[in-house]
Amino acid sequence: MTFETSYPGILEKLDQIDPVKYGWDRNFGHGSVTRLSPYISRGVLSTKQVFHFLLDKKYEVGKIQKFIQELAWRDYWQQIWVAKGDLINDDLKSTQEKVAHRQMPAALLQANTGISVVDQKIREFYQTGYMHNHMRMYVAAIACNIGRSHWKAPAQWMYYHLLDADWASNALSWQWVAGSNSHKKYIANQENINKYFDSDQRDTFLDVSYAQLASMSIPGILSETIVPELNVFLPAEREIFLDRELPTLIYNFYNLDPLWRSDMKANRILLIEPSHFKQYPVSEQSMDFMLSLSENIRDVQVFVGEFSQLQQWPGASTFIFKEHPLSGHYQGVMDHRDWMFDVRGYFKSFFAFWKQCVKSLA
Repeated sequence: MTFETSYPGILEKLDQIDPVKYGWDRNFGHGSVTRLSPYISRGVLSTKQVFHFLLDKKYEVGKIQKFIQELAWRDYWQQIWVAKGDLINDDLKSTQEKVAHRQMPAALLQANTGISVVDQKIREFYQTGYMHNHMRMYVAAIACNIGRSHWKAPAQWMYYHLLDADWASNALSWQWVAGSNSHKKYIANQENINKYFDSDQRDTFLDVSYAQLASMSIPGILSETIVPELNVFLPAEREIFLDRELPTLIYNFYNLDPLWRSDMKANRILLIEPSHFKQYPVSEQSMDFMLSLSENIRDVQVFVGEFSQLQQWPGASTFIFKEHPLSGHYQGVMDHRDWMFDVRGYFKSFFAFWKQCVKSLA
């Protein structure tokens, strides 16, 4: 599996999705998932753009409501990040219970858990930078609720390799599984995995009842733990030219929108800040994916350095950027992102958020 990076190819993928079928079988490994998440996470497509594309194709809202709801989850996680900031980097609502360590099971990192389909999907994950959302939940449940890892280290490992790396969606989903952002922990046994991923494996540490699963000790295969090694390979520093007579549009890891102010005459800079990737490391594959997507932006130049350094660059004048929790230190003119609905602020649950969104669907 490879991911298209040309904008026309991405739009073609958008045109091919089946939002009705998605609502029926998205939880199955072979289901009709869209694989648009890498483009939404990198800001090439917005949730609003996808939503209105489907409306323009005359889909009945009632028939695609599950798909719309799943899109809204992405905005919900982002709204929490906007409201809570760095607080999402630790247990948000309550302390994760029964934590044995702050590393992760080596067997997961090495794709050697003995759960055949899980190991297979982790190996594919390393190759492709993608993992089905239901499998992500299984992996998180094994790490946190069976292996008793604190959620953060394995969440950082997953974020590192994901092409659709979105820290809000990733961190808060891991916390949802681990019980620090929900009222209970998520667990799944072997029967559940077999059902959704066409497996018939038996006699694993997950091949027990849910009552047994909830109270079991850490299986031997998960007892060895490790700190994931998350090395970042930044591009080489490059010379750029800024025309002082023009404003400068700032693109970054979360904003690679080729349509953003596309009719404006401006300097266009993809800003790669070492401090950002030190805090939120990503793989070389993920970095290369970002750079390939940036090629859709007309006349973009790559600047490897901090925003404060860019401010001092010869020719620097007015900066324009999109709002995001990680661009709070930028200075200049801030554009707001395209959200699906006119619903803002922190909601304790998705369904409280969704209840407000639904008013726009009436």
